[in-house]
This record gives sequence, structure tokens and C-alpha cells, in this order.
Amino acid sequence: MKFTPSKVNLFNLIKLPLAYFGGVRVQSITNNEVTVSINHKWINQNPFKSMFWAAQGMAAEMPTGLLVMKAIKDSGRNVSMLVTYQEAEFYKKATGKIIFSCNDGNGIREAIKISIKTGEGQKVILTSKGINEEGIIVSKFNFHWSIRVKD
Repeated sequence: MKFTPSKVNLFNLIKLPLAYFGGVRVQSITNNEVTVSINHKWINQNPFKSMFWAAQGMAAEMPTGLLVMKAIKDSGRNVSMLVTYQEAEFYKKATGKIIFSCNDGNGIREAIKISIKTGEGQKVILTSKGINEEGIIVSKFNFHWSIRVKD
């Protein structure tokens, strides 16, 4: 699959319907950064009329996972990937449009190179920050990805 926002959004509709119908949409993809948006709406809200933490988690994980998938595809190698740990901090109620982004594509590429060289799995911690329309950080997620070259 070519990594474009429209192709990934279609993929999400077919393979990740919970994220798609929850409002997660990929906005941009480069080798180093992925940006995803999610709008607060009835289907993803909590009883306190803000975005449910799990909806934020889906949107936050998407940029990190896409960066890992893109780096794996670009490496041309067979690489396994798995989230082994996740942690989050919440600073403000998430309402309106929230943009999550991760910009550590270079770190992932370096970890893949090390795994190719050593044959050992590598851990990469990727951060995805959620920013509201006023430019305020509402939440921050850290995802610990384990990657290992299989061949």
C-alpha cells in the first residue's frame, strides 16, 4: 500500500472501522512526521462532554504506527512490530478538533538499521501529542514499539 492520507483513511474504513467511525483521519504523511485529526462528537465523547480517553488513544497511536509501518516498507525487510507499553498524560478537556502528531521517523529508521545489523529486537519510544484548535496540548501519549527484523 502506498502511504497517502486518502489510502490510509480507506484502509481504516475497511480494517479499523472503530477508528474510522470514531472520526480518526490521517491529515499528512512524510518520512519523519504523521499528523492525524479527530473531532469531538457524540460517538467519541465521555459522560463529561469531552473526548473519551480511548478515542484520543486511537488517534494518538495512529501517527506512531504509520511511521513504523512506513519505515518498515521503505527498508524492504520483513520486520515485526508491536506496542509493548503505553502511557498517557491528560492536561485539558479534549473538545473540538484535536490534532495528534509524531515526528520521530528518523529514530525508527535508525532502530531498524540496528536490528538489521545485530539481528536483535529494538525498542523505540514514540510520542504523540494532541493539540486543540487553540494550540494547547490536551494530552500526550508515549508508545513503546518493539521492532525486530525477521529474516
